[in-house]
Amino acid sequence: MSGKKIKLLLPVVVLIAGAALAAMIVASRKAPPRVERPQLGPLVEVMTAELNDVPVTISGHGEVVAKVAVDVVPQVPGQVVKVHPALVAGGFFRAGDVLVVIDPRDYELAVERAQAAVARAQVTLEREQAEAEVARAEWDVLNPGEEPTSGLVVREPQVRQSEAELAAANAELSAAELNLQRTRISLPFDGVVVSESVDVGQFVGTGTRLARVYGTEVVEVRVPLDSRELAWFSVPARGEQGAPVEVSATFGGSRQVWEGRVSRMEAQVDQQSRMVHVVVEIRDPYEVSDGRPALLPGTFVDVSIFGRTLEDVVAIPRHAVREGGGVWVVEDELLKVRDVEILRSDRQQTLVASGLARGDRVIVSTLDAITEGMKVRISNGDSPQGTASEGGEAGGVS
Repeated sequence: MSGKKIKLLLPVVVLIAGAALAAMIVASRKAPPRVERPQLGPLVEVMTAELNDVPVTISGHGEVVAKVAVDVVPQVPGQVVKVHPALVAGGFFRAGDVLVVIDPRDYELAVERAQAAVARAQVTLEREQAEAEVARAEWDVLNPGEEPTSGLVVREPQVRQSEAELAAANAELSAAELNLQRTRISLPFDGVVVSESVDVGQFVGTGTRLARVYGTEVVEVRVPLDSRELAWFSVPARGEQGAPVEVSATFGGSRQVWEGRVSRMEAQVDQQSRMVHVVVEIRDPYEVSDGRPALLPGTFVDVSIFGRTLEDVVAIPRHAVREGGGVWVVEDELLKVRDVEILRSDRQQTLVASGLARGDRVIVSTLDAITEGMKVRISNGDSPQGTASEGGEAGGVS
C-alpha cells in the first residue's frame, strides 16, 4: 500500500475508533434510578366546628324621632304678659311649668260676671220655690185631700225654669273659670323646646303656634326589617316587654351606645320596600353622663336587636357555604362535600343546625376547581378572623 493511500485511510480509521470508544462508554454507564414524586393536593385553610349556643342579633338602621311632639297653642286670645325663661330653642322645662301667661284681667271680669249671674239665678230659684210652697198650702186649704189639676197651680213650671237658669249660670261660671285657667299655658310632661315664636307684649289668637316642643322621657327609632327577621325576636303584645336593643351612633370620633326595647310593630308592610317597620323606644335620651351626649331626634343610628338564643349550632363564615348550599370538609386528607341545614345567614356568619359535628374540619378558603374525594393539604395558618377556632367559643351572630 502506497503512502498516499495510507494518508487517505487514516482519518477514517480514527473516526471509526472514536465512534467505537464512545459506544463502549455509553454502554457501560448505568441509568439513574427512577424516583416517583408524590402527588400533593392544594393547600386549604380550615376551622374546627364547635357546637355552641349562639344568641341571634338582628341589625338595622333608623332615625331617632320624638315620641311626644306638641305645638304649644293658646286656647284663648289675648296679650302675652309673661314668658318662661326656658321657652327658647333648646330650653328644658318640667311638667306643670307655666310657659306663657296671657293677660288674665278680661277673663277675671268674666268670672265675676258669671258669679253674679249665678247669685241672681239662685235668688230667683229660692223665690219661686217659696211661692210654690205658698201656692201648695193655699190649694190644700181650699181643696183638702185633692191633688192639683195642673202644675201651674203650684208653680211647678216656674220652679223648673228657675232651676234650669241656675244650671246655665253655673255652666257659664265654669266656662269663665276654665278660660281664666287657660291664660296660663303649661304642659303635662317634661320637655325641650325645639322652636318658639312668642314674646312679651305680643297679641296671640286662638290656635296661634307659640312653640314646638318634644317630650324628653322617651324617643323612638323606626327600624325597617325584612319580615323574616321577626321570627328571631319578640315583638311585645299588650302588657309584655319587647326584646332588648342597643342603639349606637358616632359622636366626636367615639361610638356611643344607648339601651332600649322593642315597643311595637307597625300595622302594615311598606308598599314600596316591602319591609316591616319595628319601633324601638329609648328612655331618658337627654340624660348626659360620662361624656355621652344627648340622643337628639334626627340622629341616624345603628340598631342591634337581641333575639333568642339558638342552641347547639355551628357558626361558620358565610363564604364557607358553597354554591348549592353545601360545605367542604376535610376527612382523612380528602375533600368531602357535606350537605347542611342552615338556620340563619347574614353578611358575616351562617348558623348550621345539622350536617356538621363537633370537630369537623370545615374548609374556609377558596379553590378554583374541586372534585369529591380530591386530596388536600391543611395549612398551618391561624383560623380566619371572626370564626370559631379549635377549642374556642362562637360569638353572637348578627
